[in-house]
Amino acid sequence: MKIILETDRLYLRELNIQDSEDFYNLNLNPNVIRYTGNSAFKNIEEAKQFLLNYQDYELNGFGRWAVIEKENEEFLGWCGLKYDKGNNETDIGFRFFEEKWNKGYATESAKACVEYGFEKLNLKTIIGRAMKNNIASIKVLEKIGLQFVNEFDFDESNIILIYKIENNKAFR
Repeated sequence: MKIILETDRLYLRELNIQDSEDFYNLNLNPNVIRYTGNSAFKNIEEAKQFLLNYQDYELNGFGRWAVIEKENEEFLGWCGLKYDKGNNETDIGFRFFEEKWNKGYATESAKACVEYGFEKLNLKTIIGRAMKNNIASIKVLEKIGLQFVNEFDFDESNIILIYKIENNKAFR
């Protein structure tokens, strides 16, 4: 188990195939994936295959990480950075079980990920995207210091807001 970073209540570690059932269950809840554009996995095996094929750690040295509560070792969801080679940008993302919402876990883990991206990875910019109706995620992005940049129409019913934060200490 490779722990990437820790906060007061949480540690973030690389995802692995032992997370298959939790990963499957996380995406089962339509409220959890409502604003993601993702669909639920068909079964635990499909979640396992996703995790087996997840290559962001090898390709980029970082990715989405399991968020674990220190007190009881509970898998709460995931949070982390994702590099998009096509757009040459890194984004912050997070997803938690619904019963863990409104407890500060998204803000706590996302803030730690942004700090890690700037301090350990020397990233210059981190972006965040949220559907305009996803008020909770927008609030998290704003709490961790990202600022609104622009919006675009994903489709007729979904407007995506783009947020960004710059690393003032990055080597230029």
